[in-house]
Amino acid sequence: MFDFENLDVYQKSKELNKEILKFLKENKYIDSYLKDQLRRASISIVINIAEGSGKYSKADKKNFYTTARGSVYECVSLFEIILEENQITKENFDSFYQKYEIISKMLLGLINSQR
Repeated sequence: MFDFENLDVYQKSKELNKEILKFLKENKYIDSYLKDQLRRASISIVINIAEGSGKYSKADKKNFYTTARGSVYECVSLFEIILEENQITKENFDSFYQKYEIISKMLLGLINSQR
């Protein structure tokens, strides 16, 4: 087993990514650019956590976890645009938003532990 597979934030991010991909597949009316950006940003969270856990230096780990957190912010802003375009219900938006908040806080903890 790889180290990143033991990280709760990795597991939560992977599960959320699965939800995002399902949401995008079911909602074909969302602008293709927004869908592509959201898909990429969501995957970026997962893969940057994995890659960061494999780095030896704390600075390298911190950099990848920071990039993953930036991708969380990107996903939230994309969902805000999708909400403004009335392409997601407020209820679904709030559900995704809460999950991103949790992941963001977990990543901040990982980032701060790399000092």
